[in-house]
Amino acid sequence: MRKKLIAGNWKMNGLKADAVALAKAVFEKMDSVSNRPFDVLVCPPMNVLGYVVDVPHSSVFVGAQNVAETVKPNGAFTGDVSATMVKDLGATWTLVGHSERRTYHHETDAVVRQKAENAINNGLTVVICIGETLEEREAGKALEVVTRQVRESTPAIANATNCVLAYEPVWAIGTGKVPTTADVAEMHAAIRAEVAKNLGAEVADGMRILYGGSVKPENAKELLSVDNVDGALIGGASLKADSFWAIAETQL
Repeated sequence: MRKKLIAGNWKMNGLKADAVALAKAVFEKMDSVSNRPFDVLVCPPMNVLGYVVDVPHSSVFVGAQNVAETVKPNGAFTGDVSATMVKDLGATWTLVGHSERRTYHHETDAVVRQKAENAINNGLTVVICIGETLEEREAGKALEVVTRQVRESTPAIANATNCVLAYEPVWAIGTGKVPTTADVAEMHAAIRAEVAKNLGAEVADGMRILYGGSVKPENAKELLSVDNVDGALIGGASLKADSFWAIAETQL
């Protein structure tokens, strides 16, 4: 049985004091639940990643929001941070391919795949983000776009242990708009089928597929009960410990 994953993406938010305070509050709430039936991940921005890792915690994973495309652990790549560097800070996970990276930084599926492969090869667990735009959905191309992203963004070395997929319809991120549960179920089933086609049925059966896009305490329980939804990737609601906890608490 796939264990749910409740993941928080802090995006470009947080200076040292605020990030440490948020991490302390989140960690205390999560660590207070013994035998918690779900995993928890927080992904702070790079400027505070090391500080967050250093906040005492026993049962929450900490990850980066991105890693460099180059396979080199260091070199003349101004502004980039390699997977090796992320691991050196003590983080054990990373996001790659978030729609904001794909849109604003023009990251292709090939770039996302290389970043994911770099992360896995350096011992990080990777969350690969996928999702269609509003224009693509209205054109009837949502399934085509997302399954292509799954196929072309996921490296051949991915498996259910080192890789998680996160479906985030771009038009739902931060807008308050949420697809119907039927739409979510259809997309997640298609994603799992695509994984099975490319990596085999056993990998597909074990790989977690998260839903992301305006997940809030009010809708979390319903979204997380949808078939093939194995957790949530949460943006704005993860920036306050109480709202992040309220989402996680729906799984207790």
